This record gives sequence, structure tokens and C-alpha cells, in this order.
Amino acid sequence: MCFSGVMGISKGSVWSVRFSSIALCAWVHGDPRKVVYPTDSSGQFCGQKDTINENKTILFYFNILKCASPIVLINLQCPTTQLCVSKCPDRFATYIDMQGSYRHNKSYWEYYRQFCKPGFNKPWKVRIYTYISIDVLKRCFPDFSTKNGILTVANQTTFKDGRGKTRNVTDLREAANGINNVLDARSVGMKIFEDYASSWHWILIGLFIAMIVSLLFLVLLRFTAGVLFWIFILGVIGIIGYGIWHCYWEYDHLQGTPGSDLTIYDIGFQTDFRVYLQLRQTWLAFMIILCIVEVFIILMLIFLRNRIRIAIALLQEGSRAIGYIMSTLFYPIITFVLIAICISYWAVTAVFLSTSGEPVYKVMANQTLCKYANLTCDPETFNTTNVTKLCVGAQCTFAFYGGESFYHKYIFIFQLSNAFVFLWLVNFAIALGQCTLAGAFASYYWAFRKPADIPPCPLFSSFGRAIRYHTGSLAFGSLILAIVQLIRIILEYLDHKLKGTQNSFTRFLLCCLKCCFWCLEKFIKFINRNAYIMIAIYGKNFCTSAKEAFFLLMRNVVRVAVLDKVTDFLLFLGKLLVAGGVGVLAFFFFTHRIPVFTQETPTLNYYWVPLLTVIIGSYLIAHGFFSVYAMCVDTLFLCFCEDLERNDGSTAKPYYMSASLHRILGKKELSPKKAMG
Repeated sequence: MCFSGVMGISKGSVWSVRFSSIALCAWVHGDPRKVVYPTDSSGQFCGQKDTINENKTILFYFNILKCASPIVLINLQCPTTQLCVSKCPDRFATYIDMQGSYRHNKSYWEYYRQFCKPGFNKPWKVRIYTYISIDVLKRCFPDFSTKNGILTVANQTTFKDGRGKTRNVTDLREAANGINNVLDARSVGMKIFEDYASSWHWILIGLFIAMIVSLLFLVLLRFTAGVLFWIFILGVIGIIGYGIWHCYWEYDHLQGTPGSDLTIYDIGFQTDFRVYLQLRQTWLAFMIILCIVEVFIILMLIFLRNRIRIAIALLQEGSRAIGYIMSTLFYPIITFVLIAICISYWAVTAVFLSTSGEPVYKVMANQTLCKYANLTCDPETFNTTNVTKLCVGAQCTFAFYGGESFYHKYIFIFQLSNAFVFLWLVNFAIALGQCTLAGAFASYYWAFRKPADIPPCPLFSSFGRAIRYHTGSLAFGSLILAIVQLIRIILEYLDHKLKGTQNSFTRFLLCCLKCCFWCLEKFIKFINRNAYIMIAIYGKNFCTSAKEAFFLLMRNVVRVAVLDKVTDFLLFLGKLLVAGGVGVLAFFFFTHRIPVFTQETPTLNYYWVPLLTVIIGSYLIAHGFFSVYAMCVDTLFLCFCEDLERNDGSTAKPYYMSASLHRILGKKELSPKKAMG
């Protein structure tokens, strides 16, 4: 058994061993070649050398109608008997037709038997049907065509299945689509691979440009953070002011117009909303709303001006800190590599789990006369058993893909466990990065003379402390977040399954649960992020650090809100600048609209492939750089709040904050030695 080695393991490591056992069992039982190459019901690959299928390179489905089942996407196999053949059928035929013509024309049976199992010589027991089909990715698919808007197969709209029942060709289309959902990606993937092969160096150039622009934006924030913010605020005030003037102009212009003095209540609800724009009351309401918003923004700026100045000063201080510890900008590469490893582990294990199914054969016989009916059997040795003697006419036929062992019965649970491990590992990699960066930037803030007192190699030292002392705390915080995320995935799965239900209460309850767990995930991410900062500063455990960080933020809740919004705006502006600017440049390049580079531009199947890669890559690069910056600002803010509570600016307890923050707060002047730093 795959899980026998779990017994006797210490309690602290039993979960890691169990999850490793799942991966080990998947790698032992699975075969990822089944994703690419067709296999028959015996597990033999079609066209494989030195086998009976060496000259049979195409896969034929006994009952393709079963391929419309969702199990095709789960097990990557169609739940029907599959056979390797040398060519696809070129005629409609059923066992009834074959039996009728068998006595008169045995050549019909010779054609038909190539779609039966090897060694089968009992035409009166045939239970399959064939349809005119073509080779598509080494699989036999119905030869669909459209005639006068009607779907046909070889100019026919109906066919007879293996039981004499007349079926519509749309049933074949639905079944073929079940397999095509798995196979179509291969054809598109080949073209995408060709595009990447011819444009990869230009993609790298675009990503390099995005990296340079992101770096310049962060460096310039030291000088432009305040300017950008106030330009934006003044722009918003100006736009709202123009809106107030326009509403007043419309209100005054409609004076004396027939019908304009009616109220909204008088005309009631109208589907044409332009009717409301002909009323003076509408423009008066718009003007009042905009005036309230304008006054609110101006009052907020007046009463929160010092907090806004602190937020801008912290943003500038963050840019200065990154300038002193430039190595932090490249730490996201480590996080990216760790997450890539996690994704690879999850994907490989998921593929092996999906391909672990084995063909299961059962005895097909009359249940009232044979006690062996529906029992598992072995097709290789079935004819040598007593079953054929006790149950006349019994056959060992293919039933489904799967297995009878403990491992095969719980494949879905293992897939769920694999997804949980993936979430846990990804969250741990992110937590490790946050704690490492927080430790590096905290060493900058708590240096009394900057940059002279900054310890050497602060990033490397912080990474070592996180690995050596804080692994348990980071894993615990990641575990809590992974559990919530897994519950959200399960709720999304249930919502997808219950979409067709008419039970309004169930849909309402599910919607409420999804909303609650979404909010819970956001809250836990916020708590975890600040807890990791406190862990990096003081080295306490996760629960203590989370509690202290939460109450520290609650004592400075207004500052938190202002800093969060100012930071979000500037980073959003930066991401938009980087991804949008580089994306526009890539669009003009890959669509041959830059005359200077027309000759160098590669010929592509889909120009959007490298374009989307550059845009998404640029966004991820900008997000990587700016996530470092956001972590820097959050760390400096918590250090700043701690500095205010622990120190009073006296000689015995001097502030560690920068001179600019000191001036904004109106505190005592820094000591000469600190001011020089």
C-alpha cells in the first residue's frame, strides 16, 4: 500500500509525509503520456513499436456518445471501450446490419471485424456501431459538415446506434465536443509554440524595457510622489467643479422649456433614461450631489492634510530605503522561482493523478441467472475460469476507467489534497518573501544614522533569520490562509454545480457564504502581512505578532486608511504606465506599424500571443517591483508607529524617523548627529 509508510511518523511531520505519499502514489500509478498519445482500453499506446498496435496508429471509440460525459475532463479518458485501428470507418454500420448481411456477404463481416477486439470471431454478439469519421489528432471523429444550415455526417442527419435506436447527428457533435475540449488545445498549442519560437527574443526585449521603466518609476517617486498625488487631487477637484458648473448651466438652460418643470415622481419610471435629462429637477439633483462630494473632498484635505503629508513622506522614504538596499528589488525573482516550483509540483502531480485510472472489466450476463454478473474480471484469463460454464453467454467486457483499490476510489480526495498543498506552499513562499523584505527594511528604519548604521547585507541576513527562526510562524499563517482559500474553491465548485437548481434559498445561502469567505480571505491577508512585519522586527510567534500588529494599526486607523489609499493610487498609476506603455509599443511592433522595424518583425500565427505575453509579463514585472515598494512602505509605517509610541524625541529616547517625518510631526529638532545622518 502507498500509505503504509505513514504509520510511526512523528506527529509534527505526519502531514508532510501524507502529502508526499499522495504525490509518490500518483507518480507510481500515473502515466502522463496518456494526455498526449492515444491508448486503447488495455492501456496499450496506439502505434507503439514492437506491439500488436504498431501499425494501428488511430484510436476508435466503441460508443462515442459516452464521451459527452464530464468524466472525460477529470480522468482524461472517455468512459467507453477504445480500440487502436489502422484507419477510421468510412461507412455507417450497426450490428443489426452486419448480422443481416453476414449470411449473404462475409466480406461485410471482414470489414466490420477490424473495429472489434483482436481475436473476436462471434459476429452474432457484436454490440458496436460505426459512423463515417476522419482522423483528427489520431482519433476517429465524425465527419461533420453543414448543409443549408443543418448539421450532417456524410449528408445524413440521423444514424442508428448499436442497439437499433435512431439518433440525431447532434448527439455525435456533443460527444465529440467532450473529447475536443481536451484535444483542441494541442493544435492551438502548436501554433502558439511556433509564435513563441519566432518572437521570444523580442518578448525578452519588451520585458527588459518594462523592468527599466519600473525601476525608474520607483527611483523617481522620491521626488515625484507628492507632485503626482496633488496633481491628481487637484484634477479631481477641477473635474467635479466643471461638473457642478455644467449641471447649473443645464438647469438654467431648461428654464422655460415646456415640460422641464415636471418632477421625476410625475413621469415615473422610464426605460429611456434620456427623458430624465430633459427635467430641471434631474440636473438640480446632480448638482447637489456633486457639491456634496466636492465639499467632502475639500474638508478631507483640510482635516487630513498632515496625515496626507506623512503618507507622502513615507512614500518618499520608501523610495530612499530601496535606493540604499537595491538588492530587495530582485528578491521577487526568488519568490517567482519558488512559486514556479510549487506550480510545477501541483501540475505534475495532478496530471499523474488524472492518468492513474486503469481499465476495469466486469462480467456481462443476466443478473437473475448468473451470480457473477457485474463482478470484476480479467479479460486475459476469463475464458479459463468456470464463469463461462456456469453463466452461458457471459462476457468479460470493459466497464470504465478507474480502479478498485483504496487509491483509485479516492482520486478526487487526493486531487483536493494536492490543491490544498499547492495553496499552502504558494502562501508560504509569499510569506517568506514578505518577512524577508520586512526584516531588511526594518533594519534601515532602526538605523540611527542612515545609511552609516545600516547592517551589511541586510536582505541576506533577514532571509537567514526568516529561514532559521520563523519558518513555523510563516507556515502557520500560510496554513490559515490556505484553508480559507480551499473553502472558497469548494464553494465555487458547489455554485457551479447548483447553477441549474431552482432553490432560491440555496443560491442565496451560497452567495452569502462566498461573500463572507471572500471578506475573510482579504482580512486574513491583511493580518498576515502585518504579522510578518512584526515577526521580522521582534521575532515573536505568529499569534502574538498578529495581535500586536492589529492593535497598533487600530490605534492609528486614520493614518492606515490615508496611507493605504495614497499608496494604492501611486502604484496603480505606475502599473498602468508600465504595462500600458510597453503594451502599446509591443502592439505597434508586432502589427508591423513601426516602419524602422518592419523587416525585423516576425511573421506570426497569432500576433496577440507575444503581445499578451509582453503585457502580462510587464504587469507582473511592475507588480514584482511595486510589491517590494509596498512592503517597504508598510514596514516603515509600522516602524514609524512603534517609534512614536516607544520614544519621545528626548536624548534618552530619540526618534529613529527621518528628518522630513520629524518636521511634519512638529516634534523636537533632531540631534545634530542624527540630522547629519
